Order: sequence, then C-alpha cells, then structure tokens
Amino acid sequence: MKNRHVRTGARAALLLAATLAVSGFAGSKPECIAPAAPGGGWDFTCRTVGRLLHELKIVDRPVQVTNMPGAVGAVAFAHVAENRSKDGNLIVAASSVGMTQIAQKRYPGDADRMRWLGMLGADTGVVLVKADSPYKTLGDLMKALKADPNAAVTGGSSGAGGYDHLRLLLVARAAGMAGPDLRKIRWVQFDGGSTAVTQMLGGHIGVVTTDLGEISGFVESGQVRVLGALSPDRLPGKFAGLPTAREQGFDVVGLNWRGFYTGGKVTDGEYDTMVGGLKRLYDSAEWKKAAEQSGLTPNWVGGKEFEAYVRKSIADLRSLSQEIGVIK
Repeated sequence: MKNRHVRTGARAALLLAATLAVSGFAGSKPECIAPAAPGGGWDFTCRTVGRLLHELKIVDRPVQVTNMPGAVGAVAFAHVAENRSKDGNLIVAASSVGMTQIAQKRYPGDADRMRWLGMLGADTGVVLVKADSPYKTLGDLMKALKADPNAAVTGGSSGAGGYDHLRLLLVARAAGMAGPDLRKIRWVQFDGGSTAVTQMLGGHIGVVTTDLGEISGFVESGQVRVLGALSPDRLPGKFAGLPTAREQGFDVVGLNWRGFYTGGKVTDGEYDTMVGGLKRLYDSAEWKKAAEQSGLTPNWVGGKEFEAYVRKSIADLRSLSQEIGVIK
C-alpha cells in the first residue's frame, strides 16, 4: 500500500513538473491569427511571438500562424467573435490601429466581445517641429493653437480621424480646446511619418505627429525638435532626454502598441495561462532583442490592467471622434 502511494505521488509530481515547464496555452494546438496579409506589423507580431513562444518552451509545439486580412482587422475580429469565442488555443495580433477602428465603430462589436491579453512593445507617438521652430515646448504649441487653431498646419501618416491625427487632438483637448476649435486645426495626410517630416523640413507644414521609430534618424541628427513624447514615462536609452506630454501637464499617452486579444468567452483559467505565457516571453532577453530590432520599445501591460487600458483608450478615442464629427 505504501509503495502504491509513493508511485502515485511520484506520478503527480511529474505531471506538476511538466505543467510548470510548459505553462503555455490551454490546448494542444496553439494558433495566432494575423488580421492582415503576410509582411505587415500584425504578421510580424504573430510570427515573431509564435516562434519565441515555442523556442522558449512556453508552448510545447509550434504556433500556427493564420493570415486573415480584411477591413483593417474587422474580418478576423468577426471570425473570432462568431466562431471561436471559447477557443483557449487562440491569440490574435492587435495594435492601436484596431483600437481606433473599434472606437469609430468599424468593427462588428465593441471591446467587450474579446478578452485583451497584453501588449509586449510599442512605438511611441511624438509631436515634433523643425529645430528652428518658434515652438520650444508642447505648451508653446498648444497656447498658439488655442489662440488660433490655424496657427500651424499639422500632419502625419494617417488621414483625418486616424490615429496620428487623434493623438495630436488628444493633446489639444487636454490643453482645453473643444470640438469646434479642434475641427479647425488643419491636418494633412502623408504616405508615412518620414515623408511628413521631409515636408515639414521643406516648410510645407509646421508640426508632425507620428511614431518615433519611423523618424528617429531626424531626431538623432538634430533636424527636428520633439515637443512631447506620448509615453507614460521617459523613454529609456538614447531618447531619455525627450520630454513627455505628461510631465508638461498634458495627460495623454499615444502608443502604437503591439499585443494580443483572445475570444471573449475563454475561461478565466485559459485567460490567465495565456497572459502568464506572454509575460514569460516578455521577460526574456530574446523578446527584448527582437522588439528592439523591429523598432519597438519593450513595454508590458497585461491582464486586467491591459483590459482597462484598452477600454479607456477606446472610450477616449470614441468621444474625441464624436467631438470632431468623425462618428455620431
């Protein structure tokens, strides 16, 4: 009898050890949906994270990557909501782009149709001007725009109502500007942040809002001045000297983050396992290296904190979009 209990205890210990060694997703066939064609940011997120999850033994078999392009992520969102809401094997690549689409009611449902797992990294939004601009601080620019919304022509890589535009308007709203004046701020769309900065250096516009990673060379060369980084805190490393909007009195965070959601009906246990697996990946040196090579600043917000962050961001973007007439 004693030997049988010993053998039973030994088997239980081995099972526990195996569970701890591979604390990956709930099922045996982990999958990541990239809501776009191969080659884009969502595809990179799925393939890089999927590879590292397996290499680091966070999951015990390779992660299948499924590309599901369509309507800026809305097709994948609808597929998960309608067909795979309880799938504990599934994660879906997400970013600030999708968050803006949800805010503007371009997805089939709101944030609560999904469970939001975490962000692993982000490119930081910045508001910048030419090095010789009369605007020395974010406060200088906001003061000028409050006095005259046409004081400066602004631009970035999104259209009116897109994320670059809304990030600037969030700062302006934090400065006390209201809907009628926010709508008067002139905005020009360019093909990318670098193009916008080039046009600014040529004197065609006065202010650019975009992602730091895309235009970091202009910052390092001294050709432009960053009035405010839209990060929660000062950035690490070579950009630690950039002032944040928050420290200048404008409580705005504008990260172009990379992360994941899963179906809205997965169990709490499955959700916690996914969040824990992604956090283990985030803590690895391998992820830090991969993120930095792709121009992302490693940044972890996970679980309930991430769900709260997504919901607040969507609410802010939705109210602003209504205020400027993008949606009703």
